[in-house]
Amino acid sequence: MPPGTLMHIGTRRLKNTVLHEINYSPGHLTESYPLKPGDLLQDGAGNDGNTWINVSGLHDVDFLQSIGEQFNIHKLVLEDVVNTDQRPKMEDHGHFLFFTLKMFSWDEAGQAMAWEQLSIILGEGFIITFQEAQGDVFEPVRDRLRQAKGRIRKMGPDYLCYALLDAIVDQFFLIQEKVSDSLDGIEEMVFDHPGKEAATAIHEMKRMLLNIRRAAWPMRELISHFEKSESPLLDKGTRLYVRDVYDHSIQIIDNVEVSREITAGLMDMYLSAISNRTNEVMKVLTIVATLFIPLTFIVGIYGMNFEYMPELSWPWAYPVILGIMFFILIGMILYFRKRKWL
Repeated sequence: MPPGTLMHIGTRRLKNTVLHEINYSPGHLTESYPLKPGDLLQDGAGNDGNTWINVSGLHDVDFLQSIGEQFNIHKLVLEDVVNTDQRPKMEDHGHFLFFTLKMFSWDEAGQAMAWEQLSIILGEGFIITFQEAQGDVFEPVRDRLRQAKGRIRKMGPDYLCYALLDAIVDQFFLIQEKVSDSLDGIEEMVFDHPGKEAATAIHEMKRMLLNIRRAAWPMRELISHFEKSESPLLDKGTRLYVRDVYDHSIQIIDNVEVSREITAGLMDMYLSAISNRTNEVMKVLTIVATLFIPLTFIVGIYGMNFEYMPELSWPWAYPVILGIMFFILIGMILYFRKRKWL
């Protein structure tokens, strides 16, 4: 298809597109939720102050095209918005900045990590966020706006963009805390009873850390480009805060690399534990086989069909042979213990 053609690529997570609009200034705040696309086109562009529009659901390409026309967003940018397999990046389009990155969350019920693509468009007096589904990590930011905490209402949409990036980065730390707890549980599993469950848990952890790493590395580049951007949309006072988020992103990457090394060490421990268990089993089997070698030798001799063999007609031959075999067995066990093989 030609470039700029809007076609949703990914899983449809909502039945209908849902809009959430917050218009704020130092002295007031109005919040509209839920809105329909038509309501936004009628009311969203004429409000005073700064406007944050959150779009949940990326399958309605007609609405995305209409909002792109209203805010003068290039079709190639909208194409990246609806393609949910984008690599995190930042683009400067002059009159707006475009961000796309991964937003992670933790499902407490299922004890699993989830993520979705988040796109942000930062313009003069407005910011638009595009999510795949409802529910995000931005509720603390909304509470700060509603309660006028800090400087968020006094600053422009660039500071709100920083706050959103900071919330996403903070969520990475929560995910890493859960990963650390899971690694402790896997370590106990490897020590206590290494088996298929431990191997499966290690492989799942490796995949989880790989997904986090794939999102964290380009996110660091994105934040770095934002902090160094010469766009007039980014105020000098906000750059200091963006630099702080950049430092946090570096810390996230360091933590991810440490967790990956721990996971690799757990795999080595698992393989060593399996090898030790195999060696113990083989040791027992070897000792049993060795103990029965001389006994089998004696039984084999007296199992031959010769007519003239010693002790065949002796009444005490059978108990004597059994006694000899018993003393050979005890003697070999004592010898193995003396050599510390048992």
